[in-house]
Amino acid sequence: MSTTRFLTGITTTGTPHLGNFVGSIRPSVQASLRPGVQSFYFLADYHALIKCEDPVRIQRSTLEIAASWLAAGLDPEKVTFYRQSDIPEIPELTWLLTCVTGKGLLNRAHAYKAAQDKNQAAAREQDDGVTAGLFMYPVLMGADILMFKAHKVPVGRDQVQHIEMARDMGASFNHLYGEHFVLPEAVIDDNVATLPGLDGRKMSKSYDNTIPLFSSREQLKKLIGGILTDSRAPGEPKDTEGSALFQIYQAFATEAGTAALRQAYAEGIAWGDAKQVLFERVDQIVAPMREQYEALINNPARIEQTLLAGAERARAMATPFMRELRSAAGLRSLVQAAAPQKAAKAAKAALPSFKQYRENDGRFYFKFVAADGRLLLQSTGFDAPKEAGQTIARLQREGLAALAGQLTPAEGVAEADVAAALRALADAAT
Repeated sequence: MSTTRFLTGITTTGTPHLGNFVGSIRPSVQASLRPGVQSFYFLADYHALIKCEDPVRIQRSTLEIAASWLAAGLDPEKVTFYRQSDIPEIPELTWLLTCVTGKGLLNRAHAYKAAQDKNQAAAREQDDGVTAGLFMYPVLMGADILMFKAHKVPVGRDQVQHIEMARDMGASFNHLYGEHFVLPEAVIDDNVATLPGLDGRKMSKSYDNTIPLFSSREQLKKLIGGILTDSRAPGEPKDTEGSALFQIYQAFATEAGTAALRQAYAEGIAWGDAKQVLFERVDQIVAPMREQYEALINNPARIEQTLLAGAERARAMATPFMRELRSAAGLRSLVQAAAPQKAAKAAKAALPSFKQYRENDGRFYFKFVAADGRLLLQSTGFDAPKEAGQTIARLQREGLAALAGQLTPAEGVAEADVAAALRALADAAT
């Protein structure tokens, strides 16, 4: 059985809330229990420095997030659970990716554009208050993902762009230095990927509209009671569309429970009663974890030991991979440079390979060539090199059947031969 790697993390700037739980923690823990899955979870404290200048807050948030994941059922013996700053290879990889990433790509990042728009609205210089860290944020995220060859990254819909950018960075490096990185895919649950907060906007610390995951029962009831609703009176039918209360309930309830509340909305349930239904459901899910969370939060030494053990496991993979990437980019010992280069060329020559090129018609093409030089597959033309690269990535990821009707094997070559060559290339990359 092939293994699929999942990776996710939470920036250590705030207290984990219900949105973090349903959008990241819960699906990640569930994924870690499935057969054929290798899971990586990290506390993104380097990312925190971009958003927070309070060292105490970052340290406390790291403790709270680690305790939350462990209380939610994460088994550190079965997964790789680590703190980002304990892996020095990640900032080193960030620099390698910086050197192959176009500034134009980073100019389009949502966070950077939002900062510019905010400055423009306030009649300030476009880059006022924008640090290089904020601008380079997607590259650091790309390093987080590509370092561990993650196949799947559970994210909210607003984070999909970062996964696409990580794919672009990995593809650029692969194009220059050979196939080293796995190109990741975003995993989104449209029902719960983005949870609304108390005011109906996305639940976020920056909006001060969150419901802390491990609030006391009394605090949880009070916060849910403050969720914004409209002025419709008891007995008046109510819309589930756009209702923050209903969306939060849906994220915690079964299909049957969701259907029942939808019917209650149609029948004019009072907002107070609807909030009580939501409170009881959320507390039913959270209460069993709350006791474990309190025990963990009061024993930071146990959490620290867990994170250091996870970092050791992560570095066992990151250190040799970083050595491979350095060598690929030319950062090698001068004494040993010649032999590895010859060996690498020989190994590469013994494998099938993709060749990308541009024809006189201005379009971009690729061909798939066997180790002995035979043409296995010839592409049609693409308008941009990125399209050709994406098609190659899809071929490697999904096989020839995924592009049936778009590509055909070369004359005299059986599809089975192409499939076997693709498998050989994939095996060499793992």
